[in-house]
Amino acid sequence: MTERYEAVVVGGGAAGLSAALVLGRARRRTLVVDAGEPRNAPAAHLQGYLTRDGMPPAEFLAAGREEIALYGVELVRDRAVDVSRQDNGEFLVTLAAGRTVHARRLILATGLADELPTVPGVAERFGRDVLHCPYCHGWEVRDKSFGVLAASPMSVHQALMVSQWSKDVTLFLHTVTEAELTADDTRRLAAAGVVVVPGEVAGLVVEGDRLTGVRLTDGTAHDSSTLFVAPRAVPRNDLFERLGAELRETPFGTYPVVDETGLTTVPGVWAAGNAVGFAEQVVNAAGAGYRAAATLNGELLFADLDAAQDRSWPRS
Repeated sequence: MTERYEAVVVGGGAAGLSAALVLGRARRRTLVVDAGEPRNAPAAHLQGYLTRDGMPPAEFLAAGREEIALYGVELVRDRAVDVSRQDNGEFLVTLAAGRTVHARRLILATGLADELPTVPGVAERFGRDVLHCPYCHGWEVRDKSFGVLAASPMSVHQALMVSQWSKDVTLFLHTVTEAELTADDTRRLAAAGVVVVPGEVAGLVVEGDRLTGVRLTDGTAHDSSTLFVAPRAVPRNDLFERLGAELRETPFGTYPVVDETGLTTVPGVWAAGNAVGFAEQVVNAAGAGYRAAATLNGELLFADLDAAQDRSWPRS
């Protein structure tokens, strides 16, 4: 028999756990489906979250799972592989292990995956001395020698941003040509003191398990103790597509169209966290999960009140 829940949250990261905490405290029967693939798993610490600055991501998530359990929220380690909207506006969610659950409402906090540049050594060192976000890691590597691996002309923006944390910044154009840089790019890079190095990057120079430089295909090497890269964001949109949610194209991936609460174009389905944008940090994701859950709870409350009134209202 299909188990029934008032809310099913797909995704056990900051957004999903935050939503589940709100729903549990609101006394809603809630299930969290967690595939165990948090985007920030490579990072040693999370930064910029008030009172949690420097906390290991795994420890943060473990604390969140403990908190939601206090309010009776169930969590299953599984993957949601299918979802369908029923004629009554509610949902069936199928899990990889074969279980099917019924949900009156859904929050999809499925996040995204970072697709890294295919330069040898980058994936192996990602989250250590190969980084992507200066707000996440800039303070910890401040004043070191930075390299920035260009993935597109937009990487100029990344080079300019990281120059706030170090005055020793080199932009490796890699597959970007000098002709692709605009006059504004060139002017701003010069003003920031960023050195621009043309030529394709062949790999990283690592000594004693520590990044020391970047090597070009012509054999030349340049000192760098930290390399910033711009991963390609790959949103996990399968469930949104199965539900027929409207999606929007952005320079950083395709995401569902949502309102200010995270409600998608499918009634009864909210999105939160990196499911709605690549730049959502942990603190933003937690806030979005809270907002979506509070809205969902209110909608259920008034739907039930209206249904009760319809049943009891005198009929002529």
